[in-house]
Amino acid sequence: MEPRKIQRIQTISEFHRLRGLSKPEHPLISVVDYSAIQHSADISEVNWVLDFYNISLKRGMNGYLKYGQQKYDFNEGVMFFISPNQVFRIEAEEKAIVDKSGWMLLIHPDFLWNTSLATTIRQYDFFGYSVNEALFLSEKEEKTTLFIIDCIRQEYHANIDKFSQTIIISHIETLLSYSERFYERQFITRKIANHQMLSLMENLLNDYFRSDDLAKGLPTVQFIAYELHVSPNYLSRLLRTLSGQSTQQFIHDKIIERAKQRLSTTQLSVSEIAYELGFEHPQSFTKLFKIRTKLSPTQFRATFN
Repeated sequence: MEPRKIQRIQTISEFHRLRGLSKPEHPLISVVDYSAIQHSADISEVNWVLDFYNISLKRGMNGYLKYGQQKYDFNEGVMFFISPNQVFRIEAEEKAIVDKSGWMLLIHPDFLWNTSLATTIRQYDFFGYSVNEALFLSEKEEKTTLFIIDCIRQEYHANIDKFSQTIIISHIETLLSYSERFYERQFITRKIANHQMLSLMENLLNDYFRSDDLAKGLPTVQFIAYELHVSPNYLSRLLRTLSGQSTQQFIHDKIIERAKQRLSTTQLSVSEIAYELGFEHPQSFTKLFKIRTKLSPTQFRATFN
């Protein structure tokens, strides 16, 4: 059986277009009425990957979402959290498009750069592949989340000024804090799925970039495979099937994520950041960054000044 096609949605504007929505008012953040979404005919035939965060609460979707090797039932309505570059699949029936309701909050990572949330958002467990329980909310909890979502929507509907990002980030942090409370209420003891390769690889790379291993150079495919106790070829085939990316591309995404953080939150020179990340030559870092982001490191940093 051939692996499913990978459909990557790179921008929030592209998501709006593919789902039959009007152009977003802000290119980096959007609140979507789930009832207005139009699903494509092939939605159940491909694996989906987003380049932005998706926090959503859905009702009336008579189908399933496959994520991190687990299935989630949306018949009763759940709150769900997806990080950039994570793979999911929607298995919907035709009647699923009737009487659906809810909201989706789409946040591009670039909206978070140069804020505290840029470094803390990954600390929330519910964004990880390892969490295998959906979050079912009580009626009271739903009202709480909807109030926060409405505050975010109203803020970016208003005239954007120098306070807007700070206010919206504050609302997002509040939403995540409430979500953490709701998860704690629902799952006093949480079962973590074992042997999930994507989760293990993501954790391994996060640990690598937080350690002194970068002094040894950039993480290699061979190193990752060795640490996961699989062959490089097996890892590459598995990762490409699950995410549509090679192991090297997965590593590069982590490098760029870390580079953006350092460029936007420190005064280190581009060369210092390149060496810190494990590059032997700063030119190699600049070339990779420009290929992946369409901007040079200096141009990216200038957007925050």
